[in-house]
Amino acid sequence: MVTKQVNKVVLAYSGGLDTSVILKWLQDTYRCEVVTFTADIGQGEEVSQAQAKAESLGVREIFIEDLVEEFVRDFVFPMFRANTLYEGEYLLGTSIARPLVAKRLVEIAEETGADAISHGATGKGNDQVRLELGAYALKRDIKIIAPWREWDLDSRQKLLAYAERHGIPIEAKRAGASPYSMDANLLHISYEGGDLEDPWQEPDESVWRWSVAPENAPDEAETIELDFGRGDACALNGEAMTPAQLLKALNETGGKHGVGRTDIVENRYVGMKSRGCYETPGGTILLKAHRAIESITLDRELAHIKDDLMPRYARMIYNGYWWSPERLALQKLIDDTQARVNGRVRLKLYKGNVIVCGRRSDTDSLFSQDIATFESDAGSYDQKDAEGFIKLNALRLRLQK
Repeated sequence: MVTKQVNKVVLAYSGGLDTSVILKWLQDTYRCEVVTFTADIGQGEEVSQAQAKAESLGVREIFIEDLVEEFVRDFVFPMFRANTLYEGEYLLGTSIARPLVAKRLVEIAEETGADAISHGATGKGNDQVRLELGAYALKRDIKIIAPWREWDLDSRQKLLAYAERHGIPIEAKRAGASPYSMDANLLHISYEGGDLEDPWQEPDESVWRWSVAPENAPDEAETIELDFGRGDACALNGEAMTPAQLLKALNETGGKHGVGRTDIVENRYVGMKSRGCYETPGGTILLKAHRAIESITLDRELAHIKDDLMPRYARMIYNGYWWSPERLALQKLIDDTQARVNGRVRLKLYKGNVIVCGRRSDTDSLFSQDIATFESDAGSYDQKDAEGFIKLNALRLRLQK
């Protein structure tokens, strides 16, 4: 039963079946004005169609925004400074996009005088949590309408029937379109549903969109070089690029060599296990390269603290706590560690592999060949000192009964 009094609502709108039905449902159920917000975060799909569809449904205020650079600069890159992986495998491509969407929903609500926001995330997934936690963190009294938790349109057939009854224009599924539930942005594409719900079922080659199968990748390796400044990649093969330009180029290069495919069963925050397949070619390269440049520029204990904190940081992002005080505080620590993370990494891409084959920093390297060498110590390291070091550290072990 609808209990909220709403005059105007901002809807996260893709123009697809679900959100087009939601748009009409909001108008009819809440008798309110609907503002649509469509974000281009590099998903590779035409977003301008959303305007014509929204106009056909009587929407007067339509926001279509290119947020690609903001997405990579302010969300993806800060996350990669922490070498973030959820449960050891997931590069958080979907998770990291939701805080930006939540932020703009709240901002547009304030700009237009709306008293509510709405989204098309289902009641079984993580995205409802991420979007709503983000919105509440940014505007504590915001009203949120989640139709999937209110209506009885719980199947594609019911949605299509509703659209037909109300004259909602829905494009027919294109030939060759994916049968899976997909989420795409400039960092990744995810695939769920269909035969992928069986974790024993190997994904068919037709699943993948950005990458070739490793066995079909070129037989000759490609070597690339990435420059880093304060922990962020800033140039590819000597050419300075914006964050989004660089990630796009790495996606194309990595995909050509079969880099970045993962097949994961993950633990959702809402309690269930979920199987998903992901393509993250540029992110896979960035993670490997960032760890490589940190290996010569980051103090040992700082590196170990980061590694200790990373799983917790990853859970914050996965579970929707990007705008929480703990994530913001932890980000300050992570960013502070990156002051010396400057230099160049050389990598070889070959049949799904990302191989580090060189790293250097002319200004901030902590690697000393004079100390590390197996040749003459030249007075830089007295090997006799190791005996006392070992005995002091062994004292507690020798006292064990």
